[in-house]
Amino acid sequence: MPTAVPNYYVAPWGMEKIVMYFKERYNNMPMYITENGYAQDDKNGVSKKELLNDMERVEYMRSYVTSLAISMRKGADVRGYFVWSLIDNFEWLYGYTLRFGLYHVDYDTLERTPKLSADWYKQFLNNPRC
Repeated sequence: MPTAVPNYYVAPWGMEKIVMYFKERYNNMPMYITENGYAQDDKNGVSKKELLNDMERVEYMRSYVTSLAISMRKGADVRGYFVWSLIDNFEWLYGYTLRFGLYHVDYDTLERTPKLSADWYKQFLNNPRC
């Protein structure tokens, strides 16, 4: 499934595949997964309500974390996982037209509002079985 970033697709099976490749290729060296996340398009008049109800990001994160957990059960020494961005921010190639954060930022007022994904991630960290 495509995302708002050209040539970026949702492919959670790739998480397990690349982690297992590094496990085998580099003798299970400790790994940290950084900047894994989902981009929302914000250039075509998407409402704040739609941006806050980011179910696609929740499904993305759930599927990728599940794939990562499978790798860890197979012995991969993964020591950390970080989402792409905690808050919406400026992206070098796309400016403010894409949103990666778990918190919506109103760029006029700088007000920060948790998205559905922030609530899901908080629940996941408190109970990884959700």
